[in-house]
Amino acid sequence: MAKPIPLEFPASDPRVELQARLQNAPLEHAQALLGAYEVLQGLHDRGVFELMRGALGSSDKVIEIIVEASKTPESIRGIRNLIILTKILGTIEPELVEGFARSVPEALAQTKACDPKPPGFWGILKQFGNRDFRRGLVLINSMLEAFGRNLPAQKPK
Repeated sequence: MAKPIPLEFPASDPRVELQARLQNAPLEHAQALLGAYEVLQGLHDRGVFELMRGALGSSDKVIEIIVEASKTPESIRGIRNLIILTKILGTIEPELVEGFARSVPEALAQTKACDPKPPGFWGILKQFGNRDFRRGLVLINSMLEAFGRNLPAQKPK
């Protein structure tokens, strides 16, 4: 019968392999290291590290200031309004926002190209013949109606 061939691997120390990789790293990654040193020097020159050290040293004071500032009624309303605006933006289709973003510069350019005097009564009346104008007017009117419906009822004085 055949005898099995003994297979023995030499014992390897992962620390030795790691030390060898660490010693070769500056040679293999010289360009990257030089770039990183330049970035670090730029941050040092602009005082970013001093700012970070100061923020870490006085982190309790910074947090205390932020908490005190956020306790004011204005801050609370601002945060609530920001959350509501985020919800509103989340409900709007991106295509609609994109169309609005394209139309603003176009409208500004069109306004600059027009006569600096405001249009007269007949000029405004003539705009009602434009199909796109009427579509935009319906959108604005619908928004105003919905806004009026959702206004809180005024309390009698």
